[in-house]
Amino acid sequence: MKTEKNDVFDKLFIIINYLVFGIFTLICVYPFYYLIINTLSANDLSANGAINFMPKGFHLENYKQVLQLQGLSQAALVSVGRTVIGTACTVLASAFLGFMFTQEKMWKRKFWYRFFVITMYFNAGLIPMFITMKTLHLTNTFWVYVIPAIVQPFNIILVKTYVESIPKALQEAAEIDGASILKIFYKIILPASTPILATIAIFSAVGQWNSFQDTLIYITDQKLYSLQYLLYTYINQASSLAQLVKNSAGGALNVAALATQQTPTSIRMTVSIIVVLPILFIYPLFQRFFVKGIMIGSVKG
Repeated sequence: MKTEKNDVFDKLFIIINYLVFGIFTLICVYPFYYLIINTLSANDLSANGAINFMPKGFHLENYKQVLQLQGLSQAALVSVGRTVIGTACTVLASAFLGFMFTQEKMWKRKFWYRFFVITMYFNAGLIPMFITMKTLHLTNTFWVYVIPAIVQPFNIILVKTYVESIPKALQEAAEIDGASILKIFYKIILPASTPILATIAIFSAVGQWNSFQDTLIYITDQKLYSLQYLLYTYINQASSLAQLVKNSAGGALNVAALATQQTPTSIRMTVSIIVVLPILFIYPLFQRFFVKGIMIGSVKG
């Protein structure tokens, strides 16, 4: 039986719990908030570190000028394409292979499963990977972003474990009715695996959207630059870009113009927000599947 003393301790625990997690949430959110208010504030104040909690001298010139940088629209198209196509291919391959590794009738099932898993721990290295891509004529093509990322052992393990939690009676009933393996996969397994597939979609989409190293290694054609790689180069060249914008403005600047004149700080912060915003908008759409998918997909039983 609960006593009044226990009720006090319970309420105190709840209050402390909310305070701790509230502070932790603020610590996580503040860096994004700081970037946003600095991109919307007067650039001269932002460069001097005067913007900490509230925006001052509100304007949208940073976004307007950064979005006009050369090659940005083409790079954005490449990044969106690789994210959508790459994520779809990765999810479909992970779902099918994860399902097949649960089928006892699969030829040499244990061998192939271990063969996939071992690649999580060993790889040939950067130079052999580059030689392989070059030999396959994938360098300087869009598909170098998609094909190497299709088969992901970790995702396959998650799907395999999730599929094993689905009652086998569903597949057995379908087999009695004459359904083929492909029909069972598309009609039964895929609809029943929505949580884990949404989780994998998040992993894959975030990885594809944020990736820039593959562009650095495999791509020399500027038309195939990803948005992240292009913005990465812009961040590294922030000082020269700011000077270029200043020169194009016509030299002499009045006090009002200083508020919207691009600085290295404003370019870096604006570029960072442009990169991270799409993921911040997409993630909440899949969040309801995430916890369920990752828990069921990682623990059997």
